[in-house]
Amino acid sequence: QVQLVESGGGLVQAGGTLRLSCAASLTISTFNYMAWYRQVPGKQREWVATITQGGSRAYADSVRGRFSVSRDIARNTMYLQMSTLKPDDTGVYYCKAQGPTQDDWGQGTQVTVSS
Repeated sequence: QVQLVESGGGLVQAGGTLRLSCAASLTISTFNYMAWYRQVPGKQREWVATITQGGSRAYADSVRGRFSVSRDIARNTMYLQMSTLKPDDTGVYYCKAQGPTQDDWGQGTQVTVSS
């Protein structure tokens, strides 16, 4: 089972930036894709962004143009660069990795955007 550890969350004012990291316990190039999700209490987990094994990227409409997903294969780490943050971006951000046989999730990191 893969271990995924998110970091980089925190409290930021609206309009600010944060960079989240997701460190994996094994080579990330083996994953079909990695993704970021977020969740607020009382709501379903929401997909944010994906980066595929081939490096293709996709974004939810709500974050396109403000967020950027990337990876460093040598460091086994995926990133989410978030800019022009809004209060609606508040939530716990989780990373997900789809491997050959299963999906794995990290424990999440809290992002709070104040107005």
